Amino acid sequence: MGVKKFKRIDAIKTIVESLEDKCLIVCNLGFPSRELYSLKDSPNHFYMLGSMGLASSIGLGLALAQKKKKIVVIDGDGSILMNLGSLATITFQSPPNLIHIILDNKGYGSTGGQPTFTANGIDLLKIAHGMGLKKRFRIDQRESLQSLLQKCLEESGPHFIWVDIESGNANVPEIDLDPVMISERFRNHAIKTSQKLNEK
Repeated sequence: MGVKKFKRIDAIKTIVESLEDKCLIVCNLGFPSRELYSLKDSPNHFYMLGSMGLASSIGLGLALAQKKKKIVVIDGDGSILMNLGSLATITFQSPPNLIHIILDNKGYGSTGGQPTFTANGIDLLKIAHGMGLKKRFRIDQRESLQSLLQKCLEESGPHFIWVDIESGNANVPEIDLDPVMISERFRNHAIKTSQKLNEK
């Protein structure tokens, strides 16, 4: 009997509880962002409302610009498959403050649950290995994710964390924030916290 998978919203809850206020969080579009928003809204959360596949690229840019802050990307299997080249760029740039988390439900959860290639044998950890990412982790239990995230806060990365989750979405509302507001308050928060770190 295999290990019972956990739901995406539970994985996101673990991420928030483990890293909240210590990091800048970029969250993949659709239900992942909606689930994060429903758990806790915060100015250090960047909810993607478009640009599928680019969470990893946005996170990389932030990691290079905000070197004293940990940057966490909450990504999906469908999204990273659209932008696998970002993994090569992350390896080349090798930002030590980047934590890239793939929540793999083997489907496009925000567009009807159509299967992604990971449902048919594509292994994202092997792809990450092929791209040269050295710190790769496979997670299927909440407790393991929690302890690993604490470890990632203390160590240099980049870290690539693949999390095996159930298919399906939580019953959560739409994000009722204007995209410009999301962007501006996130930027202001990043600048403010960066200034505080530079003063230390």
